[in-house]
Amino acid sequence: MASGVAPVFNPFTLTLIQLGSTGPDKAVNLQHAHEMVMKAAKSGSGTKPQVVVLPECFNSPYGYVHFPTYAENIGYTPGEEYDIQASVSESVKMLSSAAKEAGVWLIGGSIPERDEETDKVYNTCTVYSPTGALVALHRKVHLFDIDIPGKITFKESETLTGGETTNYFDTEFARIGLGICYDVRFQELAMISARQGCHVVVYPGAFNLTTGPLHWELLQRARAVDNQIFFSMCSPARDMTAGYHAWGHSMVVDPYGKVLVEADETEMIVHANIDPEPLQSVRSGIPVTKQRRFDVYPDVNADK
Repeated sequence: MASGVAPVFNPFTLTLIQLGSTGPDKAVNLQHAHEMVMKAAKSGSGTKPQVVVLPECFNSPYGYVHFPTYAENIGYTPGEEYDIQASVSESVKMLSSAAKEAGVWLIGGSIPERDEETDKVYNTCTVYSPTGALVALHRKVHLFDIDIPGKITFKESETLTGGETTNYFDTEFARIGLGICYDVRFQELAMISARQGCHVVVYPGAFNLTTGPLHWELLQRARAVDNQIFFSMCSPARDMTAGYHAWGHSMVVDPYGKVLVEADETEMIVHANIDPEPLQSVRSGIPVTKQRRFDVYPDVNADK
C-alpha cells in the first residue's frame, strides 16, 4: 500500500486474544474464535477495546502440511469494495460478523489462503472495520524455513508462497502496519511501515519453544526502538498435545522498548492502553527519524 499522510494519533485500547488449541475441526475453531472476540470486546478495565487481534493460523492446526487442506479463497483486491455476503471464505464471513457484532476493528490473525487464479497458498492476515468491512489484507512476506539441529526443522516454503506487498490500514485513531510472525526478523518491513506513517505495527505470530525464549521479546523491543513505534505480536496459547508448541507470551511494546503487557503461555486476553505521548516524546528527545544519513547509505523504499 502506498504511503501517505498519517491520520491523527489518538489514544486507544489494543486487545490481544491468545487463543487456545486449534484442533482439526475448522468449524469448532471458528466458533471458539468468535466467542473469544465477543469476550474480548466485553472485557478490560471499563474501556471498550477499539482494536482486537487474533493469532497466526487460528482456524487450523499450525504446520505447513496442514495449510493446503485448510486454505480458503478470499479474492480480495485492494482498493475495491469487498462483498462479504458473496465470499466463499467461511473464515472471512465469521471475522466480518464478529467485528460488526463486537463493534471493533479486528485484525483476524492469519489463515491459509488459496489464490483461485494461481492455486498458490499464502499465510494471510485480514482486517475488518467495526461495520464488518474487509479493509486490508497482508500475505506473509518471509517464509519460516529454519533448521536448528536437534531442536526444530520447519519449512513453510514446502506449501506456501511469500507475499509481495507491505500493508497498513487507517482507523479514526491511528495508522496500523501489518506483518506476520517471521516477518519480524526482517527489520526492513517494520521500517517501511514506520516510514509510511504507522504509529502501531501488529504481527500475528507463533514462535516455538526454541525461538520463543531466545528472540520473541527481543525482536519486538528491537523493532519498537529502531522505529520509535508501538509494536505487538499475538500468539496462540501453548498446547503440549499439539504437533507445534507455541511460545505464547503475546505482548505490546512501546516506542521506548518498554513491555506494556505480556500474556503467559495459557489462553488469555490482554489489553494495552496505547497513549501517543511516548511516541511523541521519544521522537522529540531522540530524533533518529530526522537524523538518517541517506548520503552515506541507501534509503529504504517506503513507497513499495
